[in-house]
Amino acid sequence: MNSNSDNSGNSGKWQMVAAMTLSGTIGLFVMASGQPAMTVVLLRCLIGGLSLLALLYWQGGWQNLNASQVKWLLLGAAALIINWLCLFSAYRLSSISIATVVYHVQPFFLLILLAMTQKDGQIWRKLPFLLLAFAGVVFSSGLDIRHDFLRSADGHVSRALAGAGLALLAALLYAFATLATRKLQGIAPAQIAGLQLLTGAIVLLPMVDFSGWNWHWQSWGSLLLLGLVHTGLMYKLMYDAFQKLPAASIATLSFIYPLVALLVDVLFFATVLSTWQLLGMSMILLAVLANQRDWHFFSTRPALNVETGGET
Repeated sequence: MNSNSDNSGNSGKWQMVAAMTLSGTIGLFVMASGQPAMTVVLLRCLIGGLSLLALLYWQGGWQNLNASQVKWLLLGAAALIINWLCLFSAYRLSSISIATVVYHVQPFFLLILLAMTQKDGQIWRKLPFLLLAFAGVVFSSGLDIRHDFLRSADGHVSRALAGAGLALLAALLYAFATLATRKLQGIAPAQIAGLQLLTGAIVLLPMVDFSGWNWHWQSWGSLLLLGLVHTGLMYKLMYDAFQKLPAASIATLSFIYPLVALLVDVLFFATVLSTWQLLGMSMILLAVLANQRDWHFFSTRPALNVETGGET
């Protein structure tokens, strides 16, 4: 691999780390906004999409899309929007801990989808560390199977199963949205994300009830930060990283998001971590470090960076 590819890969890793770190702090500003989830999503899409397209216009980076690119753009947008709706519904039907754990099978869906569409020597070699990171998510979430899921005694098991199913569908859709973005090589990430976000705003607008709108400055400040930083900037970083990184790196680095979200709970909401949660956080950190250092599962020596093929 030449130096340009190395530089591109390194920048992609740091862009993905920054994007996932921002993603992990979204909940803090959603809480501060005091607005319903659907309202927050709509305004994130609207503010983020407009800011990205304004930046693109100022930079002069707009590119006309051919029919194939428009198809992948719209498919990615649809997957992203339905993913949000499924995930928010999963939170209501089951506990947040169940939905969060189930949703984080999406890196495995991504590997399966990419293994079906391309040859990449990095994909299956990183699977053990993905499993380690997923186990870390389970532990760090504080999920109690007896209390949160096996609740047949009070008749809620069917709702819990429905929520888990919707979270699983959301994970599959997010993985598909990632794949669709990787098909748009050569198109500015700001253009891809901006158009997808505005599409989301148009679709979600009829579903939002503004009757309980809070006009306090804290709401506006939080929503502006969510739109400009946690959506506009975050999606630009993330989509840029999607185009630069191999599938295994995208999948592993995605686990930074739940790790940061848990740290936010500790720092801002006085959450006290159990021994199991601390163990889970350590497992996620180890898996991310292994990805960054390109370790083998049974050896701490860096692996040779050999790929059997490229993007299709």
